[in-house]
Amino acid sequence: MSKTIISARNLHYRFADADSEVCVLQDVSLEVNAGELTAVVGPSGCGKSTLLYLLGLLDKPTSGEIFLEGESVSQSNENTLTQIRNRKIGFVFQFHFLINELTVLENARLPILKSGADESFATQQATEILNKLGLSSKLNRPAFKLSGGEQQRVAVARALANSPSLILADEPTGNLDSANSESVFLVLKEFAKERDIGVVMVTHNMDLALRSDKVVKMRDGRILS
Repeated sequence: MSKTIISARNLHYRFADADSEVCVLQDVSLEVNAGELTAVVGPSGCGKSTLLYLLGLLDKPTSGEIFLEGESVSQSNENTLTQIRNRKIGFVFQFHFLINELTVLENARLPILKSGADESFATQQATEILNKLGLSSKLNRPAFKLSGGEQQRVAVARALANSPSLILADEPTGNLDSANSESVFLVLKEFAKERDIGVVMVTHNMDLALRSDKVVKMRDGRILS
């Protein structure tokens, strides 16, 4: 039986807007297992990215609970949440958010150095991941000299750098052509299985979604299936 990496139970998320209250998520529950890539699909504005931000502990639900590796985390204090994010969660966004002046290797090893590891270890770990992503010849190239697909693979490497339990990817192929979209998708799926981590990918690309291990459909702040 697969290990559950993260589970959400009866999540609701609301915020005040002028004189009214906007309900973004309603009674959302799901589980993400180790070794699996879960695709979250649905029309724009249905709550996909909000769900991802809650799972990434970047915001707190109005009600409901989130369990990361069996531990209730959604209502922890901000210092604890920051530590959990740094140790257990990697993020990949539609825009890669690399530091253009830094090299591929320097970008990828940043999370490892931030965790307190020494430079030698950080370099070794980041180089290993970058090599697996087909970037061994680009380690010393500044990020701004990479193609869009290469930049996104560096972003994936950075997310994997601290050996997280969970990767959250928000439209990671949204700005890529079909070939690079395929490459990034396969990398995420391969690393999920190889490293036994859970991957959640928000996407509008139904071709990729249908090739994921699990598809979660959302509409109007609810999960349909």
